[in-house]
Amino acid sequence: MNNETEIRKWLEDVMDPEIPVLSLVDLGVVGDIELKEGSVFVEIRPTFVGCPATTQMKYDIESLLHAKGFDDVHVDISYKSPWNSDMITDKGREALRKFGFAPPPKGNLIDDIDVLEHVECPQCGGTNTELQNPFGPTLCRSIHYCHDCKEAFQQFKPMN
Repeated sequence: MNNETEIRKWLEDVMDPEIPVLSLVDLGVVGDIELKEGSVFVEIRPTFVGCPATTQMKYDIESLLHAKGFDDVHVDISYKSPWNSDMITDKGREALRKFGFAPPPKGNLIDDIDVLEHVECPQCGGTNTELQNPFGPTLCRSIHYCHDCKEAFQQFKPMN
C-alpha cells in the first residue's frame, strides 16, 4: 500500500528542469500529497508566478507516478501557500552550492542590502563579492562576481 511518505520519497528523483542537481522535493516546491480511492493528488508551488518550468515539473511528476502504477494522477500548480526560499532543504542548499550556485540565506530576508551584495561565493567561500545583475537567466536567479577567485556565479534569489 502506497502512502504520502512513500510518494514524497519517490518524488526526490524528480529533478528541477532548470537546475538538474536539485530535486523538486529539496527545492521545496512539492506541497501537499493526498491519496483518494486510487488517485494521487500532488500540489506544487512554483518559485515565481509565470515560472516556465512548471509545465515540465508537472509532466515529470505525472510520468513518475504513472510509472509507479498510478493511473489517475493530478498535479495542481498552486499559489495558496506560496513558495519561499526557506523551503529549500539543507540537502538542496548543498546541491546548489556544489553546482556553483550560492544558496539564498535563511530567515527574515532583505533587511540589509549586504544580503544581496556580499553573497558567499560557492567556488571559494569568500564574501568579497558583488551583485553584477539582479536579472539572471531565470527570474529566480541573480548574477554575482567574486573578487577573490575572479569567478562569476549565480545566486538563487532569496524570497520570503
